[in-house]
Amino acid sequence: MNWSLWRTIEGYGSLAPMRAMWAFVATALVLGSCAQKDWIDRTLVTADVTGTWQGTQSGINMTVQLELEQQGATVKGFLRIVGGASVNVAGVRDGPIEGTVAGDVFRFRQTSGRAEGELTVVSEDEMDGPATIAFTRNPITFRRVARPSSQGSSQPPR
Repeated sequence: MNWSLWRTIEGYGSLAPMRAMWAFVATALVLGSCAQKDWIDRTLVTADVTGTWQGTQSGINMTVQLELEQQGATVKGFLRIVGGASVNVAGVRDGPIEGTVAGDVFRFRQTSGRAEGELTVVSEDEMDGPATIAFTRNPITFRRVARPSSQGSSQPPR
């Protein structure tokens, strides 16, 4: 009779490799779940950015308008330059934008130009953060100037 540390069942070989494999799988699952950001933070959409937003970018004094339509976490819209001293020299063009909302952060990029930004929704009708509209990345604060006529305040309570 073999009295080794690991029992052997006739025809099935040693159980040690099976135990070691399950220990490895359990450890990998525990460590993998700890290393990832909380799934709620990745999927929860707490802000609704649908509507028309307007802001003036610091540093270049350029007034920008965003017309946004949000479906879940996906945002599509249009960026329009509506005024400012740098409009003619900055090389900025009006054009479509695409973006996402995760939590209270709206990230966007212009599909036909160089504009991009990462804005935090600070209230129902205000968002701010860094954006590249012309050549440099500067802070900008947008205020909602219009909502679609069928949309009331759909912002969840904070």
